[in-house]
Amino acid sequence: MVGSKTPCALVVMGVSGSGKSTIADHLAGRLGWRYEDGDRFHPPGNVAKMSAGHPLTDEDRWPWLQAIADEIDRVCTSGAHVVIACSALKRAYRDVLVHGRDDVRIVFLDGMQDLIAARLAARKGHFMPPGLLASQFGTLERPGSNERPIIVSIDAPVEAIVDDIVSQLNLVPQ
Repeated sequence: MVGSKTPCALVVMGVSGSGKSTIADHLAGRLGWRYEDGDRFHPPGNVAKMSAGHPLTDEDRWPWLQAIADEIDRVCTSGAHVVIACSALKRAYRDVLVHGRDDVRIVFLDGMQDLIAARLAARKGHFMPPGLLASQFGTLERPGSNERPIIVSIDAPVEAIVDDIVSQLNLVPQ
């Protein structure tokens, strides 16, 4: 099988509790790329709203998504590589992040709601309360084939998930 072009950015997406930060961090380490958590691009008002148990509106999300897209552009223009953890639940959100680039790939962490709910219940010190999980699944638009997503099940150990992503990337050796 022929390898594919190395992307400059991978956006690891999924609902809260799907393991985005953990998988993206491990994937970045495996690839030797920089890791960024998309949560750090949220304006303070978004964090306060989510911490209070209120879901974000699309109007809340646009500046956050644009800040991440700007970072992707900056990294790609510099010739570097980045793995970014970002929920990117709707196609319109992913369109902002990718904005037509063929060197940005989406990695979808796919999992069942009951498994993710159990993970959220065990998690401490995160601003996303478990009660918002249903709204996340309600908002989720699974990536379509025309988005060229890498889809992996989260029902495996971290290293196996990362192995699956790297295998699906099928990168040409540099």
